[in-house]
Amino acid sequence: MTPRTFEDLIAEAVAEPTEGWDFSWFEGRATEERPSWGYAVSLARRLGGAEAAVDVQTGGGEVLDFALTRAGRRPAYVAATEGWPPNVEKAAALLGRWGVEVVAAEEDAPLPFEDGTFDLVSSRHPVRPHWEEIARVLAPGGTYFGQHVGPSSVFELVEFFLGPQTDEVRGARNPERERADAEAAGLEVVELRAERLRMEFHDIGAVVHFLRKVVWMVPGFTVEAYGPRLRALHERILTEGPFVAYSSRHLFDVRKPER
Repeated sequence: MTPRTFEDLIAEAVAEPTEGWDFSWFEGRATEERPSWGYAVSLARRLGGAEAAVDVQTGGGEVLDFALTRAGRRPAYVAATEGWPPNVEKAAALLGRWGVEVVAAEEDAPLPFEDGTFDLVSSRHPVRPHWEEIARVLAPGGTYFGQHVGPSSVFELVEFFLGPQTDEVRGARNPERERADAEAAGLEVVELRAERLRMEFHDIGAVVHFLRKVVWMVPGFTVEAYGPRLRALHERILTEGPFVAYSSRHLFDVRKPER
């Protein structure tokens, strides 16, 4: 089989839609180790014990859909928020079979729910956890369960394109800082776990699709703007093998005190 050219790989990646958080397109082209705690399966167990739950910044609803499918029982009321219009539409279509109320809400806006509405708030990879809002919509004794992106995640790839980053940028999303913010909002951190996980990009198309999909990695990324760097990385993968980077993830299990 004739190897695909740089131009073919780029064209294929650019043509692929980027809505939602379905990463199945990367199969055979990129890999990422998964955290040991198994977030989606753990979320399914949490949903099984909840009466009212909301998934914040749900993306296309894929993770919540997976968890609801595997929950022993489902909460009487389930909602989800999302700020990007294409994802709102996708989440509404995917989660509609469960009766989930999908609400369009900007990432930085207050959560559009009454105080104390939920006994479970969840979020996978929020842009930023809004602890004050999470505390407000949680009922006393309720739980926040979330998997967050940690500091310097995939920065091997980020710095290949952008060059060395400052300590301030590299240290953003620090889990201990997030712990302090959660506690300042009146929440109790029951458990905080962190892991760094190996990623491999096997072709330049996988790199392009990743950067188009995860837009905050290289802000303003386009193939045209980074053409020379993309070609250099393509040649490096051909000669040295997969490009290796490390993602950073941490898990929060947080409780709102009864009083």
